[in-house]
Amino acid sequence: MAQSNVLSKPSKSVAARSRLWNSILQYKYMYLLALPGILYFLLFKFVPMWGLLLAFFEYNPYTGFAGAEWVGIKHFKELFADENFYLMLRNTFAINIFGLILMFPLPIFLSLMLNEVRSEVFKKINQSIVYLPHFLSWVVVVSMTFFIFSSEIGIINKLLSDAGYERILFLSNPNYFWGLITFQNMWKEAGWGTIIFLAAMAGVDPQRYEAAVVDGASRFRQIWHITLPAIRPTIIILLILRLGHMADVGFEQVLLMLNPLVMSVAEVFDTYAYTHGILKGQISVGVTVGMFKGLVGLVLVLASNYTVKKMGQDGIY
Repeated sequence: MAQSNVLSKPSKSVAARSRLWNSILQYKYMYLLALPGILYFLLFKFVPMWGLLLAFFEYNPYTGFAGAEWVGIKHFKELFADENFYLMLRNTFAINIFGLILMFPLPIFLSLMLNEVRSEVFKKINQSIVYLPHFLSWVVVVSMTFFIFSSEIGIINKLLSDAGYERILFLSNPNYFWGLITFQNMWKEAGWGTIIFLAAMAGVDPQRYEAAVVDGASRFRQIWHITLPAIRPTIIILLILRLGHMADVGFEQVLLMLNPLVMSVAEVFDTYAYTHGILKGQISVGVTVGMFKGLVGLVLVLASNYTVKKMGQDGIY
């Protein structure tokens, strides 16, 4: 009896490998389609993870990893003890909360409007227009912001000056910084964010709308009772993933918008990592900041996913 159990284990293993191989052959084109993405994550996300060890060493690029001294959690203690830590935490979360409240719903609203357009030509033209800003670099976007809001050559301030009003210091007043960052993100990325929602709306059964029309439902009722519930799983998944980036702020955008007069509201973890990790050569400090941001994102994803499941919805796993 024991001998038969021993013999059955290899046979089960062989059968499992055979099923796996058959599955790969059956969906070979899907795997080929996914291959570039898999290679990207392996090469640029998974393989470099060994570099997280640098957060626990006093790394010097001249001596290399072999000559680095083990310091444990020293860099984490110094980060938490830094006088600007809570300032950076406040600024990072404030910018992201503004984005979450104002930016996250915008692609949904824009998708709903585009989905209601009946002329395919007009719809495609508008889609192309709202997608276009995504492909502009932040250098171009910030330059446009400068030419619009600058106190000297800005269009708005020129109009105010011509009308007899005082010029407003949009770019050097800390009170406007978070709003400008959010406005830039909304203009640049809202259109691009509609792609996933429009794809989800395309999967809604048209017969449901036809039945709603027969029942006398208005367009608003159809959106509220059919479209939004149909894309709710997509909204939840994207919301959870968005919460995972609450410790991230667009580094290039903030760096280009930065000036000494707004440092109190513009200093974030990304600029701190750049200043210490690149400009000062403290690579271990930069890695420590990145690891801290990753841990914050992980906690927020797990907590939000747990909350969503407790509310009876499907999470990301």
